[in-house]
Amino acid sequence: MAEEAEAAPQVRMNVVAQYIRDLSFENALAQKGLASGDVQPDIQVQVALDASKRAQDHQFEVVQKYKITAKNKVNGDTLFLMEVDYGGVFHVEGVPEDQMHPFLLIECPRMLFPFVRRIVSDMTRDGGFPPLNLDPVDFLGLYRQELARRAQAGNA
Repeated sequence: MAEEAEAAPQVRMNVVAQYIRDLSFENALAQKGLASGDVQPDIQVQVALDASKRAQDHQFEVVQKYKITAKNKVNGDTLFLMEVDYGGVFHVEGVPEDQMHPFLLIECPRMLFPFVRRIVSDMTRDGGFPPLNLDPVDFLGLYRQELARRAQAGNA
């Protein structure tokens, strides 16, 4: 049993850097000069992920892209639109090649999510709305959906 533990490669992951790649916030409510009296927000969050190998050995870049739209349930008017691309550079060793793709698109985004959540909360508050605290994202579920979508596209 001790021999098996020694044979298994040790996974090492370090966050080398993390950063906002792109950020925009549009307060449509204020721009239209609308009163905030009868507002019932309907908030939609879209998440996309991307990962790529960097020139340095064992380094990968992972980018999370969030598009958050808030509309008024009463009349369908857009209240605000926010887009944020948040990236991280990871040094990863010991992950088998066939498991690298899911590792990069599941584990790495989990590490970055609390920082994105804080940025979204701060931006919505600074943009004139109550702070929006994103619900935790199921990155495993997103990964499985993407695999299913690609399989379906391959069959079409």
